[in-house]
Amino acid sequence: MFSRFTNIINALQALVKTYSNSEMVRKFLRCLPKSWMPKVTAIEEAKNLNILPLEDLLGSLMTHELSMQKKDDDEEKEKRKKKIVALKSSSIEDSEDNDDNEELALITGKFKKFLASKKTFGGNQ
Repeated sequence: MFSRFTNIINALQALVKTYSNSEMVRKFLRCLPKSWMPKVTAIEEAKNLNILPLEDLLGSLMTHELSMQKKDDDEEKEKRKKKIVALKSSSIEDSEDNDDNEELALITGKFKKFLASKKTFGGNQ
């Protein structure tokens, strides 16, 4: 966005229309999207826009943008971790249930064979 703004300012200078630094700072702050309004308000309140260089404004906005991206990335990582943990715990429970079912089936089968052998053994006596 800053490069587009600079290109427009340079084109206007070629047409003999110049802006002071404070006018450029104010114009740049006005053209930011609504999601940036809290940061714009903080800059307007904290800094003197008449003497604030455009480069300092750009640095402040870039720093804010990087911190917001980092925050978004951290939130996304947290969401992924929560999903993975939930999937892992449910898959572990499913595998434990399957193991329990297999063990129960094995024990039941052995018990049936044991009872069958007792009937046969008891029938012979």
